[in-house]
Amino acid sequence: MNPFDLSGKVAVVTGANTGIGQALALALAGAGADVAAVGRSPADETVAQVRALGRRAAFVAADLSTIEPVGRVVDETLEKLGRLDVLVNNAGIIRRADAVDFTEEDWDAVVDTNLKSVFFLTQAAGRHMLARGSGKVINIASMLTFQGGIRVPSYTASKSGVGGLTKLLANEWAARGVQVNAIAPGYIATNNTAALQADEVRNKAILDRIPAGRWGDPSDLGGAAVFLASPASDYVNGHILAVDGGWLAR
Repeated sequence: MNPFDLSGKVAVVTGANTGIGQALALALAGAGADVAAVGRSPADETVAQVRALGRRAAFVAADLSTIEPVGRVVDETLEKLGRLDVLVNNAGIIRRADAVDFTEEDWDAVVDTNLKSVFFLTQAAGRHMLARGSGKVINIASMLTFQGGIRVPSYTASKSGVGGLTKLLANEWAARGVQVNAIAPGYIATNNTAALQADEVRNKAILDRIPAGRWGDPSDLGGAAVFLASPASDYVNGHILAVDGGWLAR
């Protein structure tokens, strides 16, 4: 048997309309999973590409800047696709400013989306998984789960929190059949990092530190997602898997 086979599984991927979320949704579909694509804006392209791979797909509209939709995300996934085996907490935002000038509004917006909604959506999905005795949760962490960064205080706080929650939930749920882990992307070329890519000084400093010598592509994260969603990772709990081109090694 193929331990990476996701046939018959249903994965919920938040922020699935573009970038990393879309790439993860397609990787999971390529391994056999049906996908509920969750987002504020329609994920027509993602849904079409998942279906082109021969898998079922459904869009679930949800603005995760608040926890209002978390129960509905689970309910609509079960209604439209019949089960829920994998949750990928990818949706996130970032705000940039010097710490001395950072506003409460920007703090709350980022922490609410990146940390609070992640916990409460995981809680809602986890109740379903725990009742069944199996499930996979994959949180999307960051290099700033390990490091401080600059000019992104709320993002750093939220992603450090995601790392802590990953371990806490693994401690509580591993013995009950639910694996909770995280992927920490390195510097990936997406809309969220467009400002860094456009800054010649910062872009050069970033590339000089990456042993692989390039920015990552969202598709570079797909293999890690399939591994953590599959039976191959059944004894992996509370782990934060860096996919960073070697950034942390230097």
